[in-house]
Amino acid sequence: MNYSNTVHFRSRLQPSVPVVNKISRLLFATMLVGTAGFNVTALADDHEPRPITAEDYYRTVALSDTQMSSDGSLIAFVKTTVAEDKQSRESNIWLSKNGQAPIQFTREKSDFSPIFFPDGERMLFLSGRDNGTALYQIATSGGEAQELLRLEQGSIRDVAIHPDGNALLLTISVDAEVENPLEKAEEAEASADVTVISDAVYKRQGGYLNANKIGLWHYDLTNETLTSLTGNTNYNEGSASYSPNGDCITFASNRHPQAADGYFSSSIFVRCDDEERELATPIGHASNPVWTGNHSIAYVYREDAYAAPDLQHYDLTIDAYQVLAEAMDHSPNGLQYAANALFFTTDDRGSRTLQSLDLNQGGYRYLGGRGVSLSDVAISQSGRLSWVEHNETNLPQVMSAASLAEFTAGETQKITTFNDALQAELDLAEYEVFQAENERGDILDVFFLRPISVQQGQSYPIILNIKGGPGGMWGHQWFQEMQLMRARGYAVVFTNYRGSSGYGQDFAEQVRLDYGGADYRDNIVALDAALARYTWLNNERVFITGGSHGGFLTNWATTQTDRFRAAVTQRSVSNWISEAGTQAFPPLSMIREFGGSIWDNYDYYWGRSPLKYANRVNTPTLIIHSDGDHITPIGQGEEWFFALKANNVPVELVVFANEGHGLSRNGKPINLVERLNRIIDWFDNYN
Repeated sequence: MNYSNTVHFRSRLQPSVPVVNKISRLLFATMLVGTAGFNVTALADDHEPRPITAEDYYRTVALSDTQMSSDGSLIAFVKTTVAEDKQSRESNIWLSKNGQAPIQFTREKSDFSPIFFPDGERMLFLSGRDNGTALYQIATSGGEAQELLRLEQGSIRDVAIHPDGNALLLTISVDAEVENPLEKAEEAEASADVTVISDAVYKRQGGYLNANKIGLWHYDLTNETLTSLTGNTNYNEGSASYSPNGDCITFASNRHPQAADGYFSSSIFVRCDDEERELATPIGHASNPVWTGNHSIAYVYREDAYAAPDLQHYDLTIDAYQVLAEAMDHSPNGLQYAANALFFTTDDRGSRTLQSLDLNQGGYRYLGGRGVSLSDVAISQSGRLSWVEHNETNLPQVMSAASLAEFTAGETQKITTFNDALQAELDLAEYEVFQAENERGDILDVFFLRPISVQQGQSYPIILNIKGGPGGMWGHQWFQEMQLMRARGYAVVFTNYRGSSGYGQDFAEQVRLDYGGADYRDNIVALDAALARYTWLNNERVFITGGSHGGFLTNWATTQTDRFRAAVTQRSVSNWISEAGTQAFPPLSMIREFGGSIWDNYDYYWGRSPLKYANRVNTPTLIIHSDGDHITPIGQGEEWFFALKANNVPVELVVFANEGHGLSRNGKPINLVERLNRIIDWFDNYN
């Protein structure tokens, strides 16, 4: 189908009933001014909420990386906005003192990753100012930032500050052969533009991997000297931190002989006085080490890639570990230690909540966050908390609580108001959440948004929106896409199907070796439950979309049924055989995921590929893909386009240039907005 500019323009601007009513009132007011000279300010400025548009993304402020001084009196965070040209984003650091309204603390357009010195009187941050990223220092009382460290080779990934404030532990990505990242590389002679690949792990989202490895370096602030700790490594180190007394550091690294082949392994290391030892944790994947004292470390452990996680605790004095929480149904994120307890966020039935584990008791318990999503949680030594919070009707905001007791009691303080004006303009709706049962007896949460204006006696279309994954979770998060569909007159339904996180380990495992099975059936159960529950929905006007694994399921669904009037498939998989050979995951990863190699388990790879059944498809389909996608490479979209064209299905392929797999979250703003509009415009064409 020809994607007409006329259709595109008309469908994007068709107003819903509330907008029509407001326009009518304004026109009537204008008429009165013209004929009688009435003052109509009150009529025109009635503050009636309006439907959201894709272009509202340009005004949305993103908030991240909350940090607190040790006494809890200072909260720093990063504010990110869309640049005026709509091609990029600008970020700077803001500071709140004693819970007061924050002030803009840095003035450049690329400041990020703030971290307080132990005394709270200074702050470090990274910035792209002055032609290249460097590490800067600034007094928290104000003043000009001073460049502290600029590398001539490599890049700084992470920074930890020694407890005495006189040294830094830097995580630096640099070629393993570089002895001093502060020195310029020798000018190389002209050579062929060629990449030589020998490791199975050879690319990531963004392109081919270079020869850089991520190692640890010590920077002496007094002498301004940089020395290697594990810098000249053939492996990658991360999650590095100082012990409370500063005598030792801990970090995680995969040093398995098959690390370069993608072997699922990670170990915890401790380094004291230049002596390094690997902790005797169980064989598997131990990561995210956190000091709980000068001689003890907590960490997350998984026996294999698909196993439920444990929280384990290692006593360095006796060289032994204990299990604090075994086979957890909630996977811990952002693990940190304070007040003799571990804290972490986790997916939790559509919310992202805060949980804690008391080291004296074991087990873990819910603290708060149901109905919202919490991220970037910071807990000071004084017990004060700060975090970023949002849900489907509340745009991101930085929050604070004076203590854990006040947090659990819901006695919280809103620190930022950046998104308040936009939010007040918008007509937003909460999800209606109800339950449905699948064929196995699992109780699914079904999330539903009704259209912006439901009139009695009218019927309305519905979009089944399928999340990616299959891991991860959707729910109470700020997700403009859902509200936009509602604003354009569509009901929306989604569910966290089998394979998703937040519903327990058994639920997550059910999609193993059953792609297009359990995951597909759960989405159809959710759709049918919504159609049965809301009788004013039109079961002849049903649409489908999804991205990544949701794109695969969109393709798959249209090979299984003709019930969908139109489909939009995004960054999808159409052929698991070519996907396995071209994407960023190495053979070992695909063998784990598919129960063997292509040659061992060919029938499953091909039998669960939508391409095998493409001759069954009749659903008009829009394919959205990015030419820089290395998770589901562009060939997946192109193969699906070829197949539908060959079978005379109405189809269009929209390719976003220089974008990756994350277009819908972090693509160029102008491209992100264009994607949103094209999805709903396609549905409008067939509604």
